[in-house]
Amino acid sequence: MCTPRVCVLLFTLIGCVCLSVASTPVSNLSYAQAVADRNFSARVSRPAYERRHPKVLFDEAHNNAVTVDGAYRPFVDLISTDGYQVLPNGREFSKKALSGFDILVIANPSGPQNQPEASAFTEEESNAVKNWVDAGGSLLLIISHLPFSAAADLLAKRLNVDITKGHTFDRSNYDRESADETQLLFTRTNHLLQDHAITRGRTASEGINKIVTFSGTSLKGPDGSVPFLALADTAMDVRAAAALKPSSAEDAPPDHKQVSAAGRAQGIAMESGKGRVVILGEAAMLTAQITPQGFRFGMNLPGFDNRQLALNIMHWLSRLLK
Repeated sequence: MCTPRVCVLLFTLIGCVCLSVASTPVSNLSYAQAVADRNFSARVSRPAYERRHPKVLFDEAHNNAVTVDGAYRPFVDLISTDGYQVLPNGREFSKKALSGFDILVIANPSGPQNQPEASAFTEEESNAVKNWVDAGGSLLLIISHLPFSAAADLLAKRLNVDITKGHTFDRSNYDRESADETQLLFTRTNHLLQDHAITRGRTASEGINKIVTFSGTSLKGPDGSVPFLALADTAMDVRAAAALKPSSAEDAPPDHKQVSAAGRAQGIAMESGKGRVVILGEAAMLTAQITPQGFRFGMNLPGFDNRQLALNIMHWLSRLLK
């Protein structure tokens, strides 16, 4: 792997690239061949829903980097085992398209192939999602770094959420075992794992104590939102005017500036009208992937509670958690 003190590892779920955060050479690293981990266990000993099955619409209509049968297969398998009914979405958002669903999941949407940073949603779609949430729907919006953060900006603004156009690292609060400053660590001990129904769970056995994320980006929610994955004062955003292609990583433009991410987060929960919203600033945390070299990232990384986090988020969105 590249040296953590001189690079930031970006997981796009379709590949990654190391970007320099110092004036030193960087090495390229490709995870384009990463696949869903077949050894990931989606078993749930006591499913939350055995009679009623909340309907989940999983978006695939907006050039999403992750799909039901792709990188998010382990997530879909897990929540399906827990009793949720998951259906893929192949059309634009509208009142009719969202009708009858309890939860909408949008993960890493992007603009057209030649303009990935362009808005993934129209004004009408953004309004439809906001109105559906305010009427009682629940939204899980999962957004990584550029180009996804730019593509989701219009919808995020409808929710009064600010998303950084860049990526995030922390030289103090990262997984020391990985020696990678882009694997951000949120624990009870470092006080970055904030108190919320999602982090508490329904019982002590469902409590969240340790979460790892993989670079991603930072968020700032409106008043009343809860940053349950809060970033430390030492966290930094590398903001950029444009996304980098893997081939141009060594030619990083000078507009990539480091700014403090203090007061921001990588996971927020909030009420909106009669509905609920969870927004995550990093997508790999709820996958379970493995590279040909055996490197695991996501819910299958041992020693972390990412798997339980996925369940708790869904439990809060479906109102099992108050």
